[in-house]
Amino acid sequence: MSDDDHRRDETRPSETDRDEEAAATRRRNRLDRVATPGPRNSLWSWPDAKSPLVVVRNYLVILLCRISPSLRLKNWLLRRIGVSVGAGVSWGLESTPDVFWPERITVESDAIVGYDATLLCHEFLQDEYRLGDVVIRRRAMIGAGAIVLPGVTVGEGARVAANSLVTEDVPAGTTVAGVPAEVVSERAGGPDLGEANAEQSAKPDRAAK
Repeated sequence: MSDDDHRRDETRPSETDRDEEAAATRRRNRLDRVATPGPRNSLWSWPDAKSPLVVVRNYLVILLCRISPSLRLKNWLLRRIGVSVGAGVSWGLESTPDVFWPERITVESDAIVGYDATLLCHEFLQDEYRLGDVVIRRRAMIGAGAIVLPGVTVGEGARVAANSLVTEDVPAGTTVAGVPAEVVSERAGGPDLGEANAEQSAKPDRAAK
């Protein structure tokens, strides 16, 4: 292979780079964009984007859920403000659903949202804000301190490591970690849901209780 061929190979995007770009594009394509013309950044437009009374109500409910030891109470309260919560969902202490648009969150049965994890459905930028649904599939686990960005789906039985930033979809049965989160392991033949539940449920459950 010539030197020119080597240089072309070095500048050509790798298959991994192309896959990451495609995944990021898929998330961006799922976001609703709202322009906010004016001299200030989009966060100044939040009272036009969402009723302040609704945001205050959501904030108070979520604040109570963050400190409540009762998982049943948390699930009941979050359903009242629009979160779609499946049976047996566990929320760790200080876990925080989106305050502005909690109705765009779906957490399926037996999923775990760990201590201080955050599910975001909005991004306020300079000239626009963006909205996207967050879906946590059945028996998925979000580790302590992790942040899930709008437009992301975490697949069935998937695991997000603590303090990770999830910027794209997480395939079912995989474990992701890092900032941004990347796949670090996956199970052949699909997720081992029983093992996943046994390994991670103890700490969040203790925190929630």
